[in-house]
Amino acid sequence: MRAVDTHVHVPRKEGLNEYTIEDGLRRFFKIKNKPFSIEEMANMYREWDMIGVVFSVDTKTNMGDLPDTNDYVSEIISTYPEQFVGFATIDPWAGNLAIDELERAVTELGLCGLKLHPVHQGFPPNDERFYGIYEKCCKLNVPIIFHTGFAAAGAGEPGGAGLKLKYSAPIPHIDDIAADFPDLNIIMAHPAWPWVDEQIAVALHKSNVYIDLSGWSPKYIPSQLIREVNSRLQDKVMFGSDFPYLKPDRWLNEFDQLELKPEVYRKVIFENARKVIKGLPD
Repeated sequence: MRAVDTHVHVPRKEGLNEYTIEDGLRRFFKIKNKPFSIEEMANMYREWDMIGVVFSVDTKTNMGDLPDTNDYVSEIISTYPEQFVGFATIDPWAGNLAIDELERAVTELGLCGLKLHPVHQGFPPNDERFYGIYEKCCKLNVPIIFHTGFAAAGAGEPGGAGLKLKYSAPIPHIDDIAADFPDLNIIMAHPAWPWVDEQIAVALHKSNVYIDLSGWSPKYIPSQLIREVNSRLQDKVMFGSDFPYLKPDRWLNEFDQLELKPEVYRKVIFENARKVIKGLPD
């Protein structure tokens, strides 16, 4: 297997309207082709010889969109078990219903983590109102992927379409959660610009915090983060593409051009993910 892509968005389920933010995301990433089907996505990941970690994001409360359900994600990984493992989605504003759904997604549907997007879901992740979610993740022994840094959705629109970037700052949000839940593995999704130095500090300080490099073409990843990937953070950083907004073959081709130590390269594209995410092949 060539790599593990830790950040893959599932295609929208047939019959559901596109997410409110989808047109803006496609403009930001300059995507002109029509959305891929599940079968097309699976065939591409098979051709690329990699496993993808797939998920959706439940933004019903904050944005009014019907989510792609955990059952849908589970169907994808059941149909293509050699290509995908799945993370759950919940609406953090749903209280105990969200916590119950998380437990069901892991124990009954076989999903192996949780994806949260504080900007799209409009919540401050270090608010103790949401700590029950993290307690349940600890009990289930599953990691959380949090979006961190700049959000493409709403970019360039008046008021950023009402989306608030402050919820995606590593300090205080991720730092607080990691300190209060030392048994919880946390993956900070994306180079967290404009807070990259904060992101590096949190990952260095908290042994239970990791980074995925998704959403950024490698040649544009801030230089201080690449330096740390090649040294102090070599065991804490993993490959992610942000498919379909960035394709993993393009990402890896550009990543190949960076001057990384061979042993670090292997850790980033495969080995580090295996330490955090269950269900991946040996």
